[in-house]
Amino acid sequence: MSGKRILVLNGHPAARSLSKEILKSYASAAEKSGHEVRMMHLHDLEFDMDFGVAQYVEKKPLESDLLTFQAQVEWAEHIVLSTPMWWGGVPAKLKGLFDRALLPGWAFDPRTLKMGMPMPLLTGRTARIFVTSDTPDFFFGLLYRKALFRQLKGQIFKFVGITPAKITHFASAGKAGPDKVETWLTKASALGQQGA
Repeated sequence: MSGKRILVLNGHPAARSLSKEILKSYASAAEKSGHEVRMMHLHDLEFDMDFGVAQYVEKKPLESDLLTFQAQVEWAEHIVLSTPMWWGGVPAKLKGLFDRALLPGWAFDPRTLKMGMPMPLLTGRTARIFVTSDTPDFFFGLLYRKALFRQLKGQIFKFVGITPAKITHFASAGKAGPDKVETWLTKASALGQQGA
């Protein structure tokens, strides 16, 4: 089995985070298993998070870090994202990355509609999403119907053609001790070994 081209995106805006450690475990195991891995850290990227205009008219020129991100997505066969859940969503800077980089004409084609939806342009790629949260999985499903998972899998990744996007949820992250964290890192490493 030949290795995959894997883009690993740390979606935490801080330089030190559990999200980063999860991805380091994933990436290390993936590389040892023969996959080609490229890693990007949200905290290293410099761009204006605010799209700032309506209906994609007179959109801002893309900063060099956004162009690099797009090029890495084009290169990748499999995209791995790790993000915390904050206030039921992703960090503002990560949402800003999606807002600024996943543009019509590159990520989707609004001129070609199927059942009223734009044609996705980033097809042929799969994804793994690691989400950490303080909210336990049971309550996240019962009270919030896993809204963030539906947004990430359906309204972002599937919308642009990256499918399937599988989610691994680690909770309750805020109260996790070293043994629990080590269990999560081991799980991330096993998925990295598989390139899954």
